[in-house]
Amino acid sequence: MIVSQRKKQIGMPGDIVPVLQSILAAEHETDRDKEHFWVIGLNGANVIQYIELVSLGLINRTLVHPREVFRFAISKAVCSIIVAHNHPSGDPTPSADDLACTRQLVDAGQVVGIRVLDHVIMTVEGHYFSMMEKGVLH
Repeated sequence: MIVSQRKKQIGMPGDIVPVLQSILAAEHETDRDKEHFWVIGLNGANVIQYIELVSLGLINRTLVHPREVFRFAISKAVCSIIVAHNHPSGDPTPSADDLACTRQLVDAGQVVGIRVLDHVIMTVEGHYFSMMEKGVLH
């Protein structure tokens, strides 16, 4: 995690995109074209407590399981999380798998008492799709 971003407050979905872009830019060149799935843990004031890379996948897919998404969130006792991943294709439109994954994570979050505030899909160019903004999260 980039330490300077640790105390950044997230007020809207687009606030997380430059943070993740800087993390992605710091990756080794061979990994930048792969999907990355991050979990951003937030306190009650929506200030970043940590950013964790949960999965590094292939060019068009990554595996995500609630167990890995919530493991650190539970141990750090955060109030909520934002999940995010990149689409190396340059199109931030969610796939059917992205939507199903989000639903599963929201349901798991309800069980463990950690709210999933958003799932942001971003591109290296800075375009993004926020499931919260688009009304996909209820």
